[in-house]
Amino acid sequence: MVDVDPGTEAPNQGTGERNGGDLVVETLEALGAKTVFGIPGQHALGLFDAMGRGNLQFVSSRVENNSAFAADGYSRATGEVGVLFLSTGPGALTSLAGLQEAYATGVPMVVVASQIPLEGLGARRKGMLHQLDDQKASAANVTKSQRLIQHASGIPSAIQDAWTEAISSPQGPVWIEIPQNVLLDPIMVPPVEDALAEAADNPPRVELVREAVKWLEEASRPAIIAGGGTRRGNAEKSLLSLAGKLRAPVICTPGGNGAFPWNHELSLQSWIEDRYMTDVLEDADVLVVIGSSLGEVTSNYFTFEPRGRIIQIDAEPRVLESNRPGLGIRADAGQALAALDEALDPGRTATPDWHGSTPEELVKESLAKVKARLESQDLAKELKFMADIREAVPADMQTFWDMTIAAYWGWSCWDSREGQFHSAQGAGGLGYGFPAAIGAAVGLETLGRPGRVLAVSGDGSSMYSISELATAKQHNVPVTWLIVDDGGYGILREYMVGAFGKATATELARPDFVKLAEAFGVPATRVPPEGVGDALKAGFAADGPNVVVVETLLKMFAPTHLDS
Repeated sequence: MVDVDPGTEAPNQGTGERNGGDLVVETLEALGAKTVFGIPGQHALGLFDAMGRGNLQFVSSRVENNSAFAADGYSRATGEVGVLFLSTGPGALTSLAGLQEAYATGVPMVVVASQIPLEGLGARRKGMLHQLDDQKASAANVTKSQRLIQHASGIPSAIQDAWTEAISSPQGPVWIEIPQNVLLDPIMVPPVEDALAEAADNPPRVELVREAVKWLEEASRPAIIAGGGTRRGNAEKSLLSLAGKLRAPVICTPGGNGAFPWNHELSLQSWIEDRYMTDVLEDADVLVVIGSSLGEVTSNYFTFEPRGRIIQIDAEPRVLESNRPGLGIRADAGQALAALDEALDPGRTATPDWHGSTPEELVKESLAKVKARLESQDLAKELKFMADIREAVPADMQTFWDMTIAAYWGWSCWDSREGQFHSAQGAGGLGYGFPAAIGAAVGLETLGRPGRVLAVSGDGSSMYSISELATAKQHNVPVTWLIVDDGGYGILREYMVGAFGKATATELARPDFVKLAEAFGVPATRVPPEGVGDALKAGFAADGPNVVVVETLLKMFAPTHLDS
């Protein structure tokens, strides 16, 4: 069970006098927030004083970047808005890499950052602690919008507007900052009684749906790429129906992993980086791309050269046709796929022809080719290692993967089953897995659901978030953390050796992870690769956080884009 900080769960525990911070807390509670992540700071004390009079659960991280990752994981796991409290200056800036991941992946978050007192804002440099010339400008590249609130009476409406924007597609983090004195000064504004935030409608244009349906009804070899927007738009049921009507093979990107049943007869799974799959997608005469930019990974590192027409659906207009021309449909993926599915003749009998093969035969043959390619590459250890993890993880458990070789394998080979697969592929920063898993576990338990989750990191990426062992221990969070220790930045080592014949600056001094975890009071064990399954099962059965360390060198499968 997750433990909360004393004084942050029970109401009426603060100083007694309402201030601007109370309006923040009251509005968030009225909008449905239950948990806040962050770290206290001098200019943010009004927020924390107000939490003592409210019902928000506070989870205190050790680094603001990890607080952002935790709020991100909370949102992904629960489908709710993640809430992050930040201090001014260094605290706010330290969160930005975490917010970049949320922004790139479309994770709805409301970020409340404190600010220096009002009299210090503007062009003057008064020398106040943490002062920045324009703090919210620093967040402009990693949030949907930024607001500065200068009067307490404006707090409820601003937060309500920010929440609405965060949940409206394209979803993402929204930044609010409030000066120290606005948070601390007594207020005459009455308590917030209710707040309403509804996602803005983002349907497809009728004429575009009509044109897309025309293309699909004429297609002989339709295929579908399901990106992360498919999951964000809750479009899985419509995707399954549409694929069935078209008899179209479906491949999922790393972000879309889980949007389509892994073992379905039309599922190309997630082997998006394999040339055999690239060949299939290039041969499609109509390719439906949902919630993906056809970016670096999805295009097999920009070697993808489609010969057919493309229908691209995305809520973010900047994504449309950013890499390939096509029929761009700016819309929420769920609404767009539902419209396409409804418009297609329900009694239509699709008869696609992939050069004499049925799409089901094509899928089976393509997966067999990928399997044969992998088995020809001395990857028995890696294949077994990933299979053992998959066998140990319960079917409905959510998993969080850092930027590490095991995660790169997971992008392609992980069957998420009834759970969800989450990784940091949006922005690609290190340190995501463990703090995001902490946020997820807290969120799941808050909703009364089984909270145990798995985080997977390498030894390099784990050092970005190692301090969060204290957070996991303090709150007794049910996270099992798998650290694959290969002595350095393994994927960079492999890239450099492949490109230059040797690796430079990739080898790392690192701690004894077992002893370090135990120093935090977190149980830990070290096992060989063949013992990972049993060790994980034991960790899943335990209470609170635990760590499993595997010392081994994993290799990646050979890149096929270099052969093109």
